[in-house]
Amino acid sequence: MRLSFCFLVAFVAPAALAQDVTLSEPFKPGHTTKVDVRVKVTGKLALPSTEKGKAGRLVAITGTSKLAYDERLLAPDDATTLKTVRAYRDVEFERTVDAAKQDAGIRPSVRRMVVIKAGARKAPFSPDGPLTWGEIDVVRTDVFNPALIPGLLPPGAVKPGQSWKASAATVAELTDMEKVEEGAITVELVGVTKLNDKRVARLKLSGTLRGVNEDGPNRQKIDGTAYFDLDGGFLSYLSVRGTKELLDGKGQTVGVVEGQFALTRAPVAKMPADLSDASLRDLDLKPGSENTLLLYDNPDMGVRFLYPRGWRVGAVQGKQLTLDHARGGGVLLTVEPPTKVPSAADYLKEVLADLKKQKATVTDTEPTKRLRAEPVQLDRFALDATVGADKLRLEYAVLKQSDGGATVAATLPAADADLRPEVARIVRSLSVTKAIEEKK
Repeated sequence: MRLSFCFLVAFVAPAALAQDVTLSEPFKPGHTTKVDVRVKVTGKLALPSTEKGKAGRLVAITGTSKLAYDERLLAPDDATTLKTVRAYRDVEFERTVDAAKQDAGIRPSVRRMVVIKAGARKAPFSPDGPLTWGEIDVVRTDVFNPALIPGLLPPGAVKPGQSWKASAATVAELTDMEKVEEGAITVELVGVTKLNDKRVARLKLSGTLRGVNEDGPNRQKIDGTAYFDLDGGFLSYLSVRGTKELLDGKGQTVGVVEGQFALTRAPVAKMPADLSDASLRDLDLKPGSENTLLLYDNPDMGVRFLYPRGWRVGAVQGKQLTLDHARGGGVLLTVEPPTKVPSAADYLKEVLADLKKQKATVTDTEPTKRLRAEPVQLDRFALDATVGADKLRLEYAVLKQSDGGATVAATLPAADADLRPEVARIVRSLSVTKAIEEKK
């Protein structure tokens, strides 16, 4: 981990140390900084037990990440959001859980991203193309500086030895806690010194908190150091060491993860070309149905498609995968070799026969329709049916290419018409990316 303790430290007279200092950074639209973030985590987690009364198996977890980017603050879309545009220059992200290695990165084509923070929610999208879930995960786990830094600084002038509480937004960025049940992070001005001939204020962070985040109930201990550049008016460095204890329902520790975080920042000497007014002028920097689509690309399975963010890829097994929606929709996608891809008419007969076996009642049928012709054929049809007590909308599609194809079967709540165009968007983007061979 690259730390900044190699700076030359100069002595400052006691009279200077007693003076009030103001620590304030103007986060206004156009404010642009160069950012470097390094993170390292190690620890052990307890997996849920499959046997009642027995503790879950402990698994080791390690991870490192390095992110370097230029960040420009944008005007927010409304009063409840913060918004930046980033251009990533260097990305390294590795994580190992129970000996299973997980690598992630960001493709060069989408390294310019807009990041929006609204309350506890943070989401990126790229105006240059769809992101994968792995790319979102890289950004999602990073801090959001316009939310982190202002609440780390005091509301007014302070003297060495004075302390204050970090804001809720800052605590959330440092701990990922969605709800803090007890504790706080205290920030203290230790003193004023010189680093590389620049006046800086040294801050000390400390605190123990208990709350809940995506890992469940946990307790965290935070210790850190920050430097604020008094001449430049910006937070130049933040280093935090944290210990997170994962808790069970009884408050007992079931895992411990230790992390080190280092953030280095500096103003940019010249606005980067890809963040300039001219570069951003013709881009859509507001999130919409198209620029927030996610990309799924599985070269092993040989399938590629786009899907809206309300959907999540679920099980991926053999030649099949599922997508699920929180509102109850589900999609089953199956890749097939060329000789096994059915015609739309045959697929419709197969579906009707299966519904008959289930004693379902078909109330309406949309006949097969060709959406794309040669060299790639894409057909779809739809049914309204009652299966048991459930009223359903059933959407189907058949994709045929020279080296393979796929069938799509979507089951949607009949009352939720908004999911239908989303399934249609998935189907229109679907492609088979390799030759699908028959199993011998």
